[in-house]
Amino acid sequence: MTAEEESTADATTTAPHPVRGGSTAAQEPDRPGNAGRWPATGVFFLNGLTLSTYVVRLGSLKGKHHLSDGQLGIIGMVFAVAALACMQGVGPLTARVGTRPVLRTSLVVMPVLLALIGLVSGVVELVVVVTALGAVHGTTDAAMNTHAAVVERRLGRPMLNGCHAAWSVSAVVASLATAVLERAGVSLATHLAAAAAVLVAGGLLLGRLLVETGTRDCAPTSSPAQRRPSRRRHGGWSRQVVALGLTGTALMVCEGAALGWSAIFLHDSRGASLGLAATAVTAYTGAQAVGRVIGDRLALRYRAPALFRTGGLVAACGQAMALFSPNPVTAIGGFAVTGAGASVLIPLAYSAVGNAKTDGQEAATLISRFTTFTYAGILFGPAAIGWAAEFAGLTWTLAALIPVLCAVALLSRLPSRRQH
Repeated sequence: MTAEEESTADATTTAPHPVRGGSTAAQEPDRPGNAGRWPATGVFFLNGLTLSTYVVRLGSLKGKHHLSDGQLGIIGMVFAVAALACMQGVGPLTARVGTRPVLRTSLVVMPVLLALIGLVSGVVELVVVVTALGAVHGTTDAAMNTHAAVVERRLGRPMLNGCHAAWSVSAVVASLATAVLERAGVSLATHLAAAAAVLVAGGLLLGRLLVETGTRDCAPTSSPAQRRPSRRRHGGWSRQVVALGLTGTALMVCEGAALGWSAIFLHDSRGASLGLAATAVTAYTGAQAVGRVIGDRLALRYRAPALFRTGGLVAACGQAMALFSPNPVTAIGGFAVTGAGASVLIPLAYSAVGNAKTDGQEAATLISRFTTFTYAGILFGPAAIGWAAEFAGLTWTLAALIPVLCAVALLSRLPSRRQH
C-alpha cells in the first residue's frame, strides 16, 4: 500500500460512516454505543464451543464406532465438504433476509445435531449427522462473520478481533470441560446431550439479542441496476476478494502448521518429551487468544494496515525463533510469539472483506467466498505440509512458511473502509 493509500485508509477509519439521511452511525438512534457488539461476540463463542466439543470427542467417537484412522479422516472430509458447499449459498441468503434469522436458527440446530452424534449407533447414521453438522456449521461460520462485519461498520470501530478471541476461548473451555468430564467417567452421549442443552438455551437467549441486519447493511450504495451485472460477471469472486482470499488461505496454512505440526516438530526434531512438546500448541493458542483480546484496541490506535504488517512480521520472527533454536523451551516461546503476531491477521482480513469496495458485490456474499478460502487453507494445509515433509524434511517445510508470512505481511493490501 502506498503512503497516499494508507493515509486514505487512516482517514476513512477515523471518520464516521455516513448513512441515509445524512446522519452518521454514531448519531443514529438505533445504533447507540456498543449495540450489537456483545451478542455478535457471543455467537462466535457458542459456535466455537459447539464445534470444539465435537472435535475434542472425536477420539471417543472413534472408539465407540471402531473406526480406523482412514475412516475417521473420511468423516472429517465429509464434514468439511458439507461446510464448504453450504457457505456458497449463505451470502445470497443473508443478503436477502439478514443474518439474524439465519443465526437464530443455526444456533439451535447445531447443538441438536451435536447431541444426535452421541446417540447414533451406526456408522452410516454417524456420517449423515456429521454431514448435517458440517452444513449447519458452514452456514453459521459465514453468517456470523457477515453479522460481525455489519455490526462493525455500524459502530465505526474494530470488533472482529474480539469476536475471534471468543472463538479461541471457547476451544479452551471445551477442552478443559471434556478433560474434567472424562476423568469423572461421564459417557459420550451424556456429555454431548448436556452440552447441547446448555448450548440450545444459550442460542435461544442470544438469538433475541442479535440486532437486525439486511440488504441495506450488506450491500454497498450502488443502484440495483449497477449491482446485477456485477453479480452475473463475478458471483462474488471479484479480483479483490480473490486476492484477499489467497491471503486468508496462506494464513490458515500457517495456522494449521502450528496447530498440527509444532508438537511433532519439537518431539521429533528437538528431542522434547511428549508432554513438553504438547505445550507448543498451548503456547500458540494462548498467545493467539490474548492477541485477539487486545487486537481491536490496537487496530483502532495504529490502524489496520500497519497492524497487519507488524503482526505478519512478528509471526515470521516467531516462526524463525521456534524452528532454528536448538532449545525446546526457547522454541515453545517462538511458537507463542508466532501466535501473538498471527492473532490479528485473520480478523483484520475478515474486516477488510466486509468493507471491500467491489462494484456492487454484497458483503454477505464476499465473506462467504472468503470463508471458503480460509477453510481450504486450514483443511488442506496440514496435509500438504505432511506430504512436503516426506521430501524436504519437517524443519525445512515449516521454514518455508517464514517467507510466506513475510510476503503476506508486506504485499497484502487491506482496502480502506468504505463509506455507506
